[in-house]
Amino acid sequence: MTKKSGLADSPFFIKPQPQPPTTEANPLLKNPSPPKKKSQIPKKANSDSMVSRHQDTMQPSNHDTTVSRYHDTIIELLRKTVKIIGKEAATHRFTVEEKRAIKKIVFTYEDQGILTSENEITRIAVNYLIEDYKQNGKSSLLERVLKALNT
Repeated sequence: MTKKSGLADSPFFIKPQPQPPTTEANPLLKNPSPPKKKSQIPKKANSDSMVSRHQDTMQPSNHDTTVSRYHDTIIELLRKTVKIIGKEAATHRFTVEEKRAIKKIVFTYEDQGILTSENEITRIAVNYLIEDYKQNGKSSLLERVLKALNT
């Protein structure tokens, strides 16, 4: 039986155990241990929340894949929708700057050999907002802008 000698035997003063080497230190190891992930902190929905400066956040490993799939899906949906010829007449009031910007976009794409029109660009924008609203509701771009306009 060993005699307790005070603080040196306390669990707070236990000598750390050596860690096994990783492939980062030695790339010749046969069974590499996976890299340690940073702890993930759930974020609150409102913008007033803060992440503690003493903890790291973990980026999702499938972030690029998720965004890519979403963009591929939305692009295909918009392509199919805009391919359908719109027959309903509508008049929209644009500012001179908006009209110029749309014309500039049309000419830029025409210079690249991609034919488009003001109508097509406007329909892409409208259908994007509609789809974003369907999928995201209160967190959609449309919802956030409308709330900002009405405050």
